Amino acid sequence: MTRHIFKELRPDSYRHPLDRQALMNLEKMPGLSLVLKKLNEYSIDRLLRLQILGGDLRVNADNFPTLDRALNEAAEILDVAPVPELYLHRGTGYISTYAIGVDQPSIGVNLEAMEWLSHAELLFLFGHEIARIEGGYLAYQQLPIVMPLLKSVLSTTTFGLGGLAANGVEIALYNWIVMAKFTSDRVGLLACQSINSAITTLMKLSGLPNEYLNQDTIAAFETQARQFDLSSASNLDRVTKIASFMNYQSPWGVMRASELLKWVDSGDYEQWIRSAGHSDM
Repeated sequence: MTRHIFKELRPDSYRHPLDRQALMNLEKMPGLSLVLKKLNEYSIDRLLRLQILGGDLRVNADNFPTLDRALNEAAEILDVAPVPELYLHRGTGYISTYAIGVDQPSIGVNLEAMEWLSHAELLFLFGHEIARIEGGYLAYQQLPIVMPLLKSVLSTTTFGLGGLAANGVEIALYNWIVMAKFTSDRVGLLACQSINSAITTLMKLSGLPNEYLNQDTIAAFETQARQFDLSSASNLDRVTKIASFMNYQSPWGVMRASELLKWVDSGDYEQWIRSAGHSDM
């Protein structure tokens, strides 16, 4: 298949407006600098890397060639070098991924990702994770992993005020992480260059195994995505929205498909394709 190659992609050029607004709101939080200071003070980045090295399987061209080939192709399409390290972790019954490591980025996927996804779907998945790294805010992305610890530390070291600051940051952080998925999905689509593959990946991320994928389930999912109206969230009260987006680990498959289809329908995706180079892969 001939796929287009993108040179020197700039995150601001493809960033979703809701991602941009949520990031601005997060960075206005007075407690953010304190949280990041503690993140560095306790060497959280190195701790997370140690956990990966000690527990997950390092992927290469010999042991898991399907994964290795897909990541390298996604990196080539998106003009990313060096290619992030890739690790495989245990199955969980659903697709699970991560991107961590400010100083030495790593991507992780689980057995379900390897077993459930086609090559094109893996390109979408890896494009999404690469976008999280290339976006320049990976320190923010990995904060939720250690947020319970940081909240406890901040509460005890700032006479209780830190806990309140951390909670405010936490709300803004989780809202941004959900909104940032929209940007990463755009890059995932640029990597796989198939809206059909992007849609089926989102369906599988939502927990639907291969055997239930057919024309009817895909069509119903797309219809549901096109009917979903994210703007209606503006009518919800603040507490309700907080409760929704605190569940940042949810795949939010329908909502993400809705925003991705809007991007395609707007013609912006096609403009990206027309502006890119070509390569036979």
